[in-house]
Amino acid sequence: MTRRRGLSEAGGLFDPAPVAATPSGVEGHRGRMRQKLLEGGAEGILDHELIEMLLFLALPRRDTKPIARAMLARFGSFADALSAPTQELRQIEGLGDAGIAALRTVQVAALRMVKAPLIRQDTLNNWDRLMDYLTAAMARERVEQFRILFLDTKNRLLADEAQARGTVNHTPVYPREVVKRALELHATALILVHNHPSGDPTPSRADIEMTAEVKQAAAALGITLHDHVIIGREQQLSFRREGLL
Repeated sequence: MTRRRGLSEAGGLFDPAPVAATPSGVEGHRGRMRQKLLEGGAEGILDHELIEMLLFLALPRRDTKPIARAMLARFGSFADALSAPTQELRQIEGLGDAGIAALRTVQVAALRMVKAPLIRQDTLNNWDRLMDYLTAAMARERVEQFRILFLDTKNRLLADEAQARGTVNHTPVYPREVVKRALELHATALILVHNHPSGDPTPSRADIEMTAEVKQAAAALGITLHDHVIIGREQQLSFRREGLL
């Protein structure tokens, strides 16, 4: 067994633990996988293959196929594996912190790519993109998360902030704090967002009452509440479109 100086020793992602060199068969498999990606593109890559290739970067001397298959067996899909809680990812044999960090890197990069157009354009005129971003960010959360999108005078995104995390069916929200933060950011409009881990985006009575309170508090200071969106597993609900705002 030999130990090579890896990126981890300089603060990178790679696992520094001494392990046996990668078998030539595994290295050949990796070469074929890379070629498949380069020649066929995304359409030719299966979920377990994508996870496997991603883990190549973090675990350069391990056979990552068993890890990828174990992740899919537990979480069901690439998207669910990518967004799985860290404590659950740690239970996958062979994954470790290096592999989890690689997964998180891709997750953050994907979210930033979806979010980028919202910073430069009118959010209300890019509603489908906004829903894509919010769904990617929140649909697979296991507990309720309440976020606020703060907008400028042209409805461009100033900030997207998670205000609170709660239980599987409740998140405390304080209208005074929402408005206070809007003033700090010089925001002129808001969009409230929270997820329902149950998957059903139907608003509760508490959701409706809280929205009315935030709208009233914001209006008193000249701040517009454009909408409150509830993110479910497969669908979203807009208060404005449902006539609830």
